[in-house]
Amino acid sequence: MRQATAVANAAGLVAGYALDSLLGDPRRWHPVAGYGRAAGALERRVYRPDRAAGAVFTTLAVGAPVLLGAAATVATRRHPVLRGLLVAAGTWTVLGGRTLRHEAGVMGSALRGGDLPAARRRLGHLCGRDPSALDESELARATVESVAENTSDAVVAPLLWGAVAGLPGLLGYRAANTLDAMVGHRSPRYARFGTPSARLDDVLNLVPARLTGLLTVAVAPTVHGDRARAWHVWRRDRDDHPSPNAGQCEAAMAGALGVRLGGRNVYFGRSEVRPFLGDGPRPEARHLRRAARISGAVGLAALGIAAAWPLTGGRLVAAVGRRGLRGLGAVGRGSGR
Repeated sequence: MRQATAVANAAGLVAGYALDSLLGDPRRWHPVAGYGRAAGALERRVYRPDRAAGAVFTTLAVGAPVLLGAAATVATRRHPVLRGLLVAAGTWTVLGGRTLRHEAGVMGSALRGGDLPAARRRLGHLCGRDPSALDESELARATVESVAENTSDAVVAPLLWGAVAGLPGLLGYRAANTLDAMVGHRSPRYARFGTPSARLDDVLNLVPARLTGLLTVAVAPTVHGDRARAWHVWRRDRDDHPSPNAGQCEAAMAGALGVRLGGRNVYFGRSEVRPFLGDGPRPEARHLRRAARISGAVGLAALGIAAAWPLTGGRLVAAVGRRGLRGLGAVGRGSGR
């Protein structure tokens, strides 16, 4: 029965990934959007400008989906087919790979056509920066950085948590990541209240972000990138970013594409100066298609790892990971960098 459950979990992850790749996010009645509305209603009830209230909010808002997933897991422990269907539905619900690649494609088309107003309007689908004064290069940079970071947040991380913890992992991770987007940003209202949600999201993404960076380095040749250069840039620049996780993904993407990311980011009401990541020119419209292809290749590699995990108890994945790290290290040493 345990092996049948493992097969069901693995099959569900693969099926859910396939559904996301074929269909993308539901246009109406998206469960994550519904969860966001419920979390917003809870926030209005418990909000106080302190971390204790934020911790209560985070515990309730993440704990409820985790408990729901745990109850479904217990209810289907003797019904592997039903378990597989639930994992497939949950995986499809929490992934966002197709939508991410689509948005990069739309932005690339607008920039290649010289339609800056359309590109500026579209940027809000990817990140929260103020696009009003951004030129082609800055719009392309914002897109590449968003694709890099969200490949971890919307693809690799949910797959890994689904592999390790099944339905509770899938639902709990997406809940935490949604809360971070809602209240985890710096603002007068959420400066203290949002800290617990932001810290939880950071912790849950520590391993996925680093895996995303490594996989980005590994798949760099799929877009004619230099794996040795990507490895060098990732190792050199990944910890320069103020986020404990975003720099892992962005530095590897910068190295794989041969561009320089980072600089001044203007949000609505504030600005931040980020360190430069990578060497080379600033991104252009032509880099967006390559970034999307890297994101897709990383997603497929992460799916393979996630599907293998429940079937092998993680042993095969760990062995392959150790060999892969040694191989990438050899590539880096051989480059003379």
